[in-house]
Amino acid sequence: MRLPNEVVDLSAKVVAALKARELTIATAESCTGGLIAGALTSISGSSAVVYGGFVTYANEAKISMIGVPFALLRRHGAVSEEVAIAMAEGAMAAAGTDIAVAVTGIAGPDGGSGEKPVGTVHFAVATADATTHTKKLFKDMDRDGVRHATVLQALNMVLKAAKA
Repeated sequence: MRLPNEVVDLSAKVVAALKARELTIATAESCTGGLIAGALTSISGSSAVVYGGFVTYANEAKISMIGVPFALLRRHGAVSEEVAIAMAEGAMAAAGTDIAVAVTGIAGPDGGSGEKPVGTVHFAVATADATTHTKKLFKDMDRDGVRHATVLQALNMVLKAAKA
């Protein structure tokens, strides 16, 4: 399957930056269902830096696979800053990588609310030094559009972290 050129080009930059610094990465994905890991592994030679990914679509998967505390999910909901951070840190710990990226959001068309409308996505990138968070609202996009924009945002955040 051929990914969009902008995804392939950005993935190649991320893989090159990770290789240059000898860093490894894991993904923890909810709303993207593995698309970030898929983008990274579309690059030849990515096995040198990509550990793999955790597709944690259900809350139970977030808890059992990467250690997101149930209380955090109950208190803040799966689509929250707190859970995105816990996902990134949990994936990094579970995989033993240098970097982990996590995404959790509402791709739609259903599932949104006044507080968390469709297109709301929380991103987190964990490294040994810090965990960063970003929240985006991708408006006026269909499900595929939200997922595509989420992959690009996540890859850009990883690229920034890999170059830091």
